[in-house]
Amino acid sequence: MALNFTPSRRRFLGQTAALASATALTSATSTSIAATASANDRPALGLVGAGRMGHNHMRFAKGMCDLVAVCDVDTNHREKAINKIFDGDAKNAKGFVDYRNILDMDEIDVVYIATPDHWHAKILIEAMRAGKDVYCEKPLTLTIDEGKQIRKVQKETGRIVQVGTMQRSFLDLFVKAVAMAGDGRLGQITRATVAIGGGGGSGPIPVHAIPEWLDWNQWLGPAPESPFRWIPDSSLDPNDWVIGKTNCHQTFRSWLDYSGGSMTDWGAHHVDIAMWSLRQAGQSDTVVSVGGEAKFPVPFENGFPTRTDQYHTATSFSMTATMSDGAELVINSGGRNGVLLEGTKGRIFVSRGDLTGKPVEDLADTPLPADAIAKTYKGLPTPFNQHKNHWANFFHCTRERIEPISDVTSHLRAIDLCHLANISARFDRPMKWDANKEEIIGDDQANALLSREYRKGFEIQG
Repeated sequence: MALNFTPSRRRFLGQTAALASATALTSATSTSIAATASANDRPALGLVGAGRMGHNHMRFAKGMCDLVAVCDVDTNHREKAINKIFDGDAKNAKGFVDYRNILDMDEIDVVYIATPDHWHAKILIEAMRAGKDVYCEKPLTLTIDEGKQIRKVQKETGRIVQVGTMQRSFLDLFVKAVAMAGDGRLGQITRATVAIGGGGGSGPIPVHAIPEWLDWNQWLGPAPESPFRWIPDSSLDPNDWVIGKTNCHQTFRSWLDYSGGSMTDWGAHHVDIAMWSLRQAGQSDTVVSVGGEAKFPVPFENGFPTRTDQYHTATSFSMTATMSDGAELVINSGGRNGVLLEGTKGRIFVSRGDLTGKPVEDLADTPLPADAIAKTYKGLPTPFNQHKNHWANFFHCTRERIEPISDVTSHLRAIDLCHLANISARFDRPMKWDANKEEIIGDDQANALLSREYRKGFEIQG
């Protein structure tokens, strides 16, 4: 069934005129026009960031929206998206280098943000201010302060925001684990351990001439001024997503000006599941301290890398956060990728491949209550098909004006912990956190990393 999406004024007037003229036509023609109007009720979407993530994930939204505009600073990415996304059905989509052109289009109802992380908060805030609902890839923020601004603007605008933490819609593995925690199958959770992998080193990457297909200034956006670096690989096609060692495109997560590395990449997924489990179990998700150890590919001084010509996000780490009720949440780079929940009654392990543990085996004899999954999903339709139904949930919530499965508040609870873990790792010392004041206790140097400076002309206008 087509979604009854609230159209923009321009689209509404166009549809009204079409329906008015339809009254003078034959019954068969009227039926045809009615079908067209129904199809046009689908939300008009603008894509900002047409790299591998944006390109691939948009395939799952096919049939639920109309792609009418694509923005990317890479000509190759932009043209590939227009010509291939939706099997060529978007060939009439407009192409832009500057995302603000999309925000200025009255006919666009929703915006999908799939840029590198350092752009997320700025575009999200401006999209909400422009009256758009937003599906934004994780993490929403590069700093904790950006989360405060996002919460403020969402409250003021009432826009619907779905975070791309699609594990919440991944089969039924993760939500079943969370529901088991909520049903008391694990007892009191004493520790949650997430394994998310680490980063890698690169060696020095020299400055390279900016390719003609890339607007480097716009790619940098709010990040500090920096030369384009690239070691071309003749075995790779520059028209593809992977172009070799660089400070651009697919390796942006190895540079702190653009990302928090694996900590905020995979951490956005697994830490979210761990904290969701704590909340469902009726426990605290309020962090009071975080500390541990980490290794970086370059030395750090005063929280910053001493070399910025090569990859420098953490390659390995083991960080432990303590909640206000004493439960621990451990973030490891090593170990099998997934989430281990340990409680006073048992423990379970969940990943994208399986859900195991004695409490899981016990479900054969004592299954979860029939409404356990529905309660976990706040009464929303339950999606169990990864990306596709994460999108369906988003469009359902834009229609009903209700909070989606991956909401801003719960995401920020998880990603703020990841940011704190990164800050602790960068200074190589534990941090005590005041959740009420949203500041690190007694550490001005560390508090300076709760926000960042924006390049002139790219400041966030909250």
